[in-house]
Amino acid sequence: MAGHRIFGTPFASIYPHYVAKVERKGRRREDVDTVVCWLTGYDAAGLERALTSEVDLETFFAQAPAMTPHAAEITGLVCGVRVEEVEDPLMQKIRWMDKLVDEVARGKRMSSVLRGSAPDALAATGDVAPPASAS
Repeated sequence: MAGHRIFGTPFASIYPHYVAKVERKGRRREDVDTVVCWLTGYDAAGLERALTSEVDLETFFAQAPAMTPHAAEITGLVCGVRVEEVEDPLMQKIRWMDKLVDEVARGKRMSSVLRGSAPDALAATGDVAPPASAS
């Protein structure tokens, strides 16, 4: 049985929309990269490979190195749907990613978006660019 059609959508076709959304609100592409890498465990090179190889969302999440253990803390509404109540595991991961990008676009502090994880620790690994400084 086939899943929802969004599952077959290339991540590379969705990613520019995420970037455009946050840039319209004064944030940066690096902020999108930070939250996507935090959620999925991809490093910068892995994220770039996923973008250039145009893997679909199902493959993008199936190949994710390590979903964050804080994912269950991502709650709230995306398109009128509570992300914590989404039953399909893949759809829930997609909704988590949407929710994180929404929070970045709304100007939420990166430490809150990352559910208390230290963004500086991510940046120190060289895996993702540091978020815009709030100070």
